[in-house]
Amino acid sequence: MVECLTVAIGGAVGSVLRYLLGLIPFNESGVFPVNTLIVNIVGALAIGVITAVVARNSGVNDYLILFMQVGVCGGFTTFSTFALETGDLISGGSVWLAILYVFLSVFFGVLAVFLPEIVLR
Repeated sequence: MVECLTVAIGGAVGSVLRYLLGLIPFNESGVFPVNTLIVNIVGALAIGVITAVVARNSGVNDYLILFMQVGVCGGFTTFSTFALETGDLISGGSVWLAILYVFLSVFFGVLAVFLPEIVLR
């Protein structure tokens, strides 16, 4: 039960952070979903940092890992919005923009996860 509460509190923190970051007008035209792209890349970087730190510090509390990785990062990032926005781009006739969005999201998301490990070597 404590684990569920830990994840729930972390998820609430992550969701609020995601909402607040979504308020920043990165893209005034509104055509390309820049906010979601940034949120997901930042979240991937955060989970990469957490994973790299935990790998080097065996004494990290399991509840802190649950809170940060599953809770905060899980609440902060948003695959469902990514999928919805990709579908919206396609149904709006912007197929190439949708392909670019998917490529950028996956490429930079995966790079962001591995970057902290590479830097800390």
